[in-house]
Amino acid sequence: MYDTHDEDYENFENVERLNKSQQKREIEALLTLGKNLSRLDAIALEKMELPQELFQALLDVQPMKHGAEKRQFKLICKMLRQINTDSLQETIDNLEHKKADQDKSLHRTELWRERLIEEGQTAMTEFMSKYPQADAGQIRQLIRNANKELQTNKPPKSSRTLFRYLRTIILQSETT
Repeated sequence: MYDTHDEDYENFENVERLNKSQQKREIEALLTLGKNLSRLDAIALEKMELPQELFQALLDVQPMKHGAEKRQFKLICKMLRQINTDSLQETIDNLEHKKADQDKSLHRTELWRERLIEEGQTAMTEFMSKYPQADAGQIRQLIRNANKELQTNKPPKSSRTLFRYLRTIILQSETT
């Protein structure tokens, strides 16, 4: 009746299949990558040289809400499975690293501004020893004006100007 042992069965190769948990982890990683890509603007996405369909799907998902967004991300995951995502993940990691560095630099500048306004001469001496290329006279003038603005409850114009000046000095020293 039925031949359970035919020639095709002997030539059959075992296909190794990932277990379900591993498949879910990979899909979750693709979903995370898709969400990270969707947060980028169109210019950054263009630089990545994505397939046109994926590029358009990532642009389309940005204004979507809830259910539509979920369906669109499923489509994006399906498209991501068809391409090599290693370079995309590397690019996202580099962008996140650059953003973290910028955030650290801004926090460092903010701390210096606060110290200079609050502590005065002691912080000024320390800042000048660390960044000798800075103009001490200009910094003192901005600190004096910022303190006056604080006392008279005026908008912090000098404080902002001090922040911008400190940021340029700190960035110059980091690049050299």
